[in-house]
Amino acid sequence: MSTLHDLTSLSLPSGRRLGADETDSRLSLVLEGQPLIQLVLARGDTLQLSLQDVQATPDGQALWAACYWLFARDPARQRLVWSLARSPDEALRSGLLIPGSVTGQYLCERTLFWQLPQPWLGQSFSDTYPQQMAITDGKRHPLRATKPRGEVYRRFDARLGAWVSLRTVEVEGDVERFNRWQNNPRVLAFWQEGGSVQQHREYLSKLEADPHTLTLIGCFDDEPFAYFEAYWAREDRIAPFYDADNYDRGIHMLVGEEHHRGSHKVASWLSALVHYLFLDDPRTQRVVAEPRADNQRMIGYMHNQCFHCEKEFDFPHKRAALMMLGRERFFDRCALS
Repeated sequence: MSTLHDLTSLSLPSGRRLGADETDSRLSLVLEGQPLIQLVLARGDTLQLSLQDVQATPDGQALWAACYWLFARDPARQRLVWSLARSPDEALRSGLLIPGSVTGQYLCERTLFWQLPQPWLGQSFSDTYPQQMAITDGKRHPLRATKPRGEVYRRFDARLGAWVSLRTVEVEGDVERFNRWQNNPRVLAFWQEGGSVQQHREYLSKLEADPHTLTLIGCFDDEPFAYFEAYWAREDRIAPFYDADNYDRGIHMLVGEEHHRGSHKVASWLSALVHYLFLDDPRTQRVVAEPRADNQRMIGYMHNQCFHCEKEFDFPHKRAALMMLGRERFFDRCALS
């Protein structure tokens, strides 16, 4: 497993590999063995970047790759300062770079970088779906986009040294795995959804047909290990318990494979899940969850990922903690690598 200290390459979701030769004052990047960009570095409170060939005009991909490498290399770094002789129009249009206070200076902010949907996001309809209000079971909410199918998110976690990905549930392909997970005594104690394969087939099929809930399988290096439900809070049973916004998303979480438990794994998959939901629709400003109030381990993990407990409240079946994470707080404090 690689660490940030011995990082020499990063894999991209496309399957291509980004390699680097980095010293205190130089950074050379190659993509699949082909030279991509060469930089001069000036380290200090802010990291100053300039092109080794000051008259070169790097494309948006090269600028993005350099920002990705440097942010992944140092998850605590919040800003990169670029000095460029020519205006990086493509990067400015996308939000990768913003103008600095000095002519020829451009900034890459971590909070903006991780909000760019590509290359992490798979198929998504939500980000461009127009708003039209509808009423379901007496609840007024936006009409929701068609749900995606297949892989929706993939990112190489440099600290874990593994791919973390999310794909939609395939009922017939996943039902036996889901049944095994739900009947695990540890899971059963909190989810209370034990039962037969047929019962779980019906459970997953019902959610598959529900436009307000997206069922997902979490994977490490393409090995399924967890089940997640991502729901639109406005149409959910949680809506009466707080002032749910039109695009708030909620999550239910279940880690089924014992060897993928632990705080370091939670930090990876929980940040990935939240990252996906914020990328899926830029109108989403909050992600919420309602674990059982006595599930202190899960609540502690969520606190570690910048969630806060808004309050405790009573569902008919449990005493719940309303956990909440705002978009601004997530991207301001995220330590994605």
